Amino acid sequence: MLVLSSKQSFTTSPRLGPRTRSTRPCVCICSQHRPAQGPATEARRAFLIALALGSGALQISAAATAAAPPSCSDYKTSSSGLQWCDIQEGTGKSPNKGQSVKAHYTGRLASNGAVFDSSYERRRPLNFKVGIRQVIAGWDQGIIGSDDIPPMKEGGKRQLIIPPELGYGQRGAGGVIPPNATLQFDVELLGKK
Repeated sequence: MLVLSSKQSFTTSPRLGPRTRSTRPCVCICSQHRPAQGPATEARRAFLIALALGSGALQISAAATAAAPPSCSDYKTSSSGLQWCDIQEGTGKSPNKGQSVKAHYTGRLASNGAVFDSSYERRRPLNFKVGIRQVIAGWDQGIIGSDDIPPMKEGGKRQLIIPPELGYGQRGAGGVIPPNATLQFDVELLGKK
């Protein structure tokens, strides 16, 4: 999945050449463009490999756009600009910052509904630590909550509409998510890893 943090530090950028520090995501998985080690790095790398294999080498699946997203009629907007709607409220516990969780998701471009990634298609949920920027800020806020967003509970399904500043911003990601894209995610919080 292309839910990399937009605040990662890299010493090079595949599109911009050598840099001293970049706050932009690198979606390349080769050793030249990624930090050498760490569980967050390995999780991202595994995710990108799964994305490349599962979605036809980073191309948006035309068949995937046929499936309509679950409908939400009661979106709420947080002070950060994140919009959210609970499709199904969970009955389990809410995750804490830094806790390992697993979630199924489908990511779409809000502009046209085109699916750019789905863990459902791979039949494998995403495992990550929530709240520590292993995923984009919109996911962290949408799952663990904030002052004006309640946290998700295990078993819950939530739709998130993520503005560019909480997603991939001006750079976009991997040639799949264009610059300044608003994203729509259907997230199902399965529980702890």
